[in-house]
Amino acid sequence: MTKRPKTPIYYGGRLFRPVQTQGASETSSETIFIYQQDHDLVTATYSGGEIAFGQLIGIIARDGSLDLRYHHRNKSGALMTGKCHTVPEVLPSGKLRLHESWQWTSPKQSSGTSILEEF
Repeated sequence: MTKRPKTPIYYGGRLFRPVQTQGASETSSETIFIYQQDHDLVTATYSGGEIAFGQLIGIIARDGSLDLRYHHRNKSGALMTGKCHTVPEVLPSGKLRLHESWQWTSPKQSSGTSILEEF
């Protein structure tokens, strides 16, 4: 089980990339997420690998987890949408690791997990 941080995390300006995925994810180690934050609102843009451009939006829950929605256009031209529950972990270096459970909402309904790490 992932240990959640005890102090609030500020996501603004942090860069992440996937280091592990399970399921029908379209992200890869080439996909870069650039996070921003305004109070409990978290947003990000992402691209790279099979993803031409994507955005996510979500809120920070009381327990510190993130409730996110995402959409992107892949390099095949398809629009993809989904939802994600993310639990942050603070590494000994002070960088973040994000443990994600996600599900596509269109066009497919499959789900999976991913781990993103700050770099």
